[in-house]
Amino acid sequence: MITTTRRHILLSGAALATLSLPGCQSVPAFSLTEAIRRLLTLASQNAFALLLQPGGFYDSSVARISLPDRFGGDRGTGILSAVLQSRTFRDRLQRQLNRAAEKGAERAAPLVAEAVRNVSIEDAAALVRGGPQAATAFLRGKMGTALLDSMLPGISDGLRLFDDQVISQAVRSVTGFDIAALAQDITRKADDSIWAAIGLEESNIRANPGKTQDPLLIGVFGLGSKL
Repeated sequence: MITTTRRHILLSGAALATLSLPGCQSVPAFSLTEAIRRLLTLASQNAFALLLQPGGFYDSSVARISLPDRFGGDRGTGILSAVLQSRTFRDRLQRQLNRAAEKGAERAAPLVAEAVRNVSIEDAAALVRGGPQAATAFLRGKMGTALLDSMLPGISDGLRLFDDQVISQAVRSVTGFDIAALAQDITRKADDSIWAAIGLEESNIRANPGKTQDPLLIGVFGLGSKL
């Protein structure tokens, strides 16, 4: 009787008959490149599926947007105005800022998908053998400031859309800070949060490729990454 582990190896090998594992003399580059594209596609789809839900940023352990330093960051201080020292007010404010980040992510999602389809992957084997978030770091480097540029208008709109006087009251309480500066701060943080969420999904896929039910990902990251 074939054990579960043995059956997994045989099925993966049969499905990937054209794929030689890293370290062998002949490695079909197109197969490893396709594996990286599938990895990034699935990781980004999973990340945006979570972030674009209502409360997606706020409820995420890696993507929650913190309050700007001008608002006291994660905790209020004695030098802040009375309104910004209120825990209830700060919680409401943070939720609204995270909702605005969702509007930016709506613009970012199609850009990431397009980049994954079209990016030139020069050394797929190195990305396969890389760390748990190697492909995410690679894609972020390739995209540069593209997400920042695309998200700013959406986040600016989101700040106005979700302002129930909490955001405007907070901005008025801080000298030299305005909605435009706030939008830039949230956009930078949203960019970091999106890549953190994609990176976490990549790590999860690498750690358990069998969950994807994708023979190529199982073959490359379930077997090849261990060689």
